[in-house]
Amino acid sequence: MALIRCDFFSDALELSTSMSVILPQRVRTRIGTDEPPPSDEAPPVLYLLHGLSDDDTIWSRRTSIERYAEALGLAVVMPAVHRSFYTDMRHGGRYWTFVSEELPEIVAQLFRVSTDRERTFVAGLSMGGYGALQLALRRPERFAAAASLSGALDLDALRARGDRDETLRLVLGDEPVRGTQGDLSHLLAEADVDALPRLFVACGTQDVLVGQSHRFVEQATARGVAVTQSYASADHTWDYWDEVVQEVLAWLPLDSGTAA
Repeated sequence: MALIRCDFFSDALELSTSMSVILPQRVRTRIGTDEPPPSDEAPPVLYLLHGLSDDDTIWSRRTSIERYAEALGLAVVMPAVHRSFYTDMRHGGRYWTFVSEELPEIVAQLFRVSTDRERTFVAGLSMGGYGALQLALRRPERFAAAASLSGALDLDALRARGDRDETLRLVLGDEPVRGTQGDLSHLLAEADVDALPRLFVACGTQDVLVGQSHRFVEQATARGVAVTQSYASADHTWDYWDEVVQEVLAWLPLDSGTAA
């Protein structure tokens, strides 16, 4: 595998930013790896999103994502979005526009990865779990599967609890999220159920955010949307995310080529 830190300019953000990218590499003599046979086909790609306090390097520094992706022949794109909640911020950058529209185009320009919906996936932790599900619900035509790990899935609930007041003010302003495009419950209610990608929700049972995962699954189920669930005795920690991201990778429809 190749691990690339890529610095580039974003028109949506009007500034230079970065992403880390893991790419399958054809090798024949490396010891200690279990790589799939070389292929002429562009590899499937997972957009892997970071949490509030991190950046595009964190998945590589805190987990063995490169090793896990290598065994699957999977490319992984990890963008930096700072503390944006993957939104067009009220007082800040247009990070929703960046990640939903501009980033896939830049990745396609710079790297040889699949652009087929059936071979494109998204996942993220905490703030990134929210970003992943928002992408799944608002851009279902682009993703075959989406996963939230310990997701911060209800921004109004976070604000009501007093969590991250200044960050959420910059992201949301003073207006409530309920009933807007930033409200996952609203997006579920408006979604074309048959068009949605596969969904996966995981959370530690000691995590303060676990109730938000449960509520999202309940709302999805009420709409007839099947969600694969995974809960374990864990808190909001990298030990847990390193384990559960392996579950997500095993769950992705890499072999079927479909989102069935």
